[in-house]
Amino acid sequence: MNRLYLLVALLLFCHALSAQQIPLFTQYRQNVGLLNPAALNSDFHTSEQNLSFGISYRTQWIGFDAHPVTQTIRGEYVMDAGGVGLMFGGYLINDQTGPTGFTGAYGRIAGIISDDIEYSGLSIGLTAGVVQYRVNSSELFVRDPGDIVSMEDQSKIFPDVGLGVYYYRTFETGFLADDLFYSGISVPQVFGLNLDFKDENGDFSTQRIQHFYGLLGLYHYFDNDGYLEPSVWIKYAPNVPISVDFNLRYQFPSNMWLGTGLSTAGTFHLETGFNLGENLGWDNTFRIGYGFDYSYNTFGPAAGSSHEINLAFSLNK
Repeated sequence: MNRLYLLVALLLFCHALSAQQIPLFTQYRQNVGLLNPAALNSDFHTSEQNLSFGISYRTQWIGFDAHPVTQTIRGEYVMDAGGVGLMFGGYLINDQTGPTGFTGAYGRIAGIISDDIEYSGLSIGLTAGVVQYRVNSSELFVRDPGDIVSMEDQSKIFPDVGLGVYYYRTFETGFLADDLFYSGISVPQVFGLNLDFKDENGDFSTQRIQHFYGLLGLYHYFDNDGYLEPSVWIKYAPNVPISVDFNLRYQFPSNMWLGTGLSTAGTFHLETGFNLGENLGWDNTFRIGYGFDYSYNTFGPAAGSSHEINLAFSLNK
């Protein structure tokens, strides 16, 4: 029985399923606002560009039928209000795994306590939106052909809230002089809900659980305008082992970057991309990035590989 059959069986028998439910990302720094509502994106930290837009497409577990597919669209604006910075934005997210999926729309706001938001600050952020959860019952594999549970698709809409805290600081002296350190903690999905789908034809349910994230990283700048960025993404959900991603990215002076990393969940990461902007005489930046994951688990079912594409546009306004 593959993972899809197991998931469907748990849904049909009304057992609680506890697992990572929020989509994962290889190039998570490009979607940092989805992970932590208070986090500032890399364009602001590295190029002081305060208006940014991006889209991403991710497909996981290649080789499995009905594998997870995720699309996101985001936008954000950082404003210095004199002693306090403000960040506004929002994002759309769509995720589909076999017969189950969700689509969400969120607004985002954060306040940044700082004397100079380009160099250091403490940010407290909030996201609020609505999410449609759906089960395409007609795609379920049921034991008895014609079972009434499989005859009608189901969907429900719920409010959703995310909270986060983010701190960053530029070092002034020592070996790390002019380097920028950042860290944050967040709960991007605050409400835990029991999603019961009921009508005259059937009754089944699944549970949505809170996720807790931690981010940690450093931009180490070189005299040639390149930089090295080690980073860590810590993920926890109830009844699931803590997972930690370790990543290292190098930005070349030529505007190309390469990155690699490992996850304690048994995944190997690779990423690469290009920043098009200053080398073309532009005052803004257009970024194209590609990420690849490969599962190296030596026990249990293999998860296959994942592919991710990110496009971003940013400018100083």
